[in-house]
Amino acid sequence: MKKIISFPHVGDYYYPFSKLLTLLTEQEVIIPPPITKKTLELGTKYAPDTVCIPFKYNLGNFIESLNEGANILFTAGGGCRYRYYAEVTETILKDLGYQFTFYKLIKKENLHWPEIYKIFKDINPKLTLFKFFHDFLYAILFIFYMDQIDKIIRKNIGFETKKGSFEKAKKKMLHNFSNTNSIIKLTSLYKKYKRKFKRIKIDKPKNCLKVGIIGELYTSMEPYSNYELEKELAKEHIEIKRFTNLSYLMWQKRFIKKHMKRKVKKYCKYTLGADGLDNIYRALYLSKKNYDGIIHIKPFGCTPEITAIPIIQRVCEDYNMPIIFFSYDAESGTEGINTRLEAFKDLITIRRNKNE
Repeated sequence: MKKIISFPHVGDYYYPFSKLLTLLTEQEVIIPPPITKKTLELGTKYAPDTVCIPFKYNLGNFIESLNEGANILFTAGGGCRYRYYAEVTETILKDLGYQFTFYKLIKKENLHWPEIYKIFKDINPKLTLFKFFHDFLYAILFIFYMDQIDKIIRKNIGFETKKGSFEKAKKKMLHNFSNTNSIIKLTSLYKKYKRKFKRIKIDKPKNCLKVGIIGELYTSMEPYSNYELEKELAKEHIEIKRFTNLSYLMWQKRFIKKHMKRKVKKYCKYTLGADGLDNIYRALYLSKKNYDGIIHIKPFGCTPEITAIPIIQRVCEDYNMPIIFFSYDAESGTEGINTRLEAFKDLITIRRNKNE
């Protein structure tokens, strides 16, 4: 039987994911259709009522992939309830009659390399240990370079003189990244595009509005799930700071966890699960860096973030920092979200003018 592999969406990371799976397995890899209302409807129809919306998006992605012929599915895992979702997802899909093999890459919060190697060796018996680590290093660098470029984009996209310049250049960059298997060539392309992005013409005032985005990881990284929040802010000529990306989650977090805990000890002495403590630290960081406002986003019912919110509010009160909270579920509407976002933009503009 032909092996056809797939995985769920999260932002533009399907580029390195699909490339890595193709390199390691040497099998056909299909990318699920872009997330749409249909994806969410499929996930909501078959998911338990009590699960968070990222589960529903992922479940919808899996159903769409299986309908296109996938018979091997990959999921990541995570540090909150999401670590238990793989088993729930597999049960739901098999109850629906789908036949497939399901792999979970992250147990608890860590990658266990011998287990991961065994998974890919089972799919591709020709896979060598050298190729396994080479291809993973390639994918990690792919992700890191993407995230570094995204930082440049968020800082400047709201001020481009020719609309669409950053988005067009990024699509071309990701396409070129995907067309090489060489780490050296990948690094060369990154340096080339880094220079190119810095040369894109912008008209940016020195005192532009600056907003930080904090919150749950999936809704931070998947634009459809946060109703294209970053694009809406860019339209208002606002500089954006977003902390959560895959580089942070995969390796950077573990190196600064103790630092974050030490910095927020006045407000929180314990980790809260997932990114709860991280977001308290980020609220404190943004307040001290004199940002104009903070936007906190999460799925409805996200326990770590619900626990963190009262503490984040206290930080913002202490530093007189405007903050707005968005909680997304399957019934969220674009109009209500955009109205609240517009009011928040007016608030921080008036506040800035008053302070000046």
